Amino acid sequence: MNKPIVIQGAMQVEIASLVAQLDEVVVETAGGWTFWSGLLGGVPVVISRTGMGMSNAAAATALAIERYAPAAVINQGTAGGHDPALQPNDLVLGTRVIHLGAFQSPFRDAGAGSDTLAWRPLDLMDQSESAEFTMPVPMSFDADPALLALAREVGYRAGRVVDGVIGSSDVWNNELDRIAHFHARYGTLVEEMEAASVALVCGQYGLPFLGVRVVSNNIVNGAAHDVSTANACQAFVTALLSRYQSPVAALLRPPLSAEEQA
Repeated sequence: MNKPIVIQGAMQVEIASLVAQLDEVVVETAGGWTFWSGLLGGVPVVISRTGMGMSNAAAATALAIERYAPAAVINQGTAGGHDPALQPNDLVLGTRVIHLGAFQSPFRDAGAGSDTLAWRPLDLMDQSESAEFTMPVPMSFDADPALLALAREVGYRAGRVVDGVIGSSDVWNNELDRIAHFHARYGTLVEEMEAASVALVCGQYGLPFLGVRVVSNNIVNGAAHDVSTANACQAFVTALLSRYQSPVAALLRPPLSAEEQA
């Protein structure tokens, strides 16, 4: 039996149109996380409403992997722009996602204030006994090459599709200098609150991952928030799934083991 693809969205608006298209739906809840299993265009999927934030997304991902043994995880939804060239409905395929919420601040004496641009990224995956956990750039997680290749072939008319870096943290950044710092130093095109933690958990399980984000607003160029952009992203993911089950896509996926074929 084919393993399902887990498709995630933080909020109901980011998964509603996907859920509405499902056939043979089974709804399950674990704690505060809900999962809709079914067929989307004939492809077995599990739609996961993760909730907002890194902890919610990590927990929902681990639950989905343990419960449904998926073939891959696609984390999708809306994001705020870091690149002034991006407009609402433009889509970012995350060649990699980076963690923008793990930093160590240098010592500053009382009364010296704070300078967040001087903070150094922390390596939360360091398993050594060293007291030095900082790194030059934030933790990053690459997209699965096969999923990324398929996504690049999907047609999309609502806006542009670009490859780039997605930044994640439990922070909503509105300071233009800080956003410019992330964009210039780490190459971020957009920011959101889930993808890096999802990618981290997928990496721990050795599971293919792809992050897809549609620009819903861009404080850098003054583009206002447009909630309908979530529908465009879900339509893109639906089209991606149709390619996933194609003969060409089958060549990109690793062969099933003897146990999986049984």
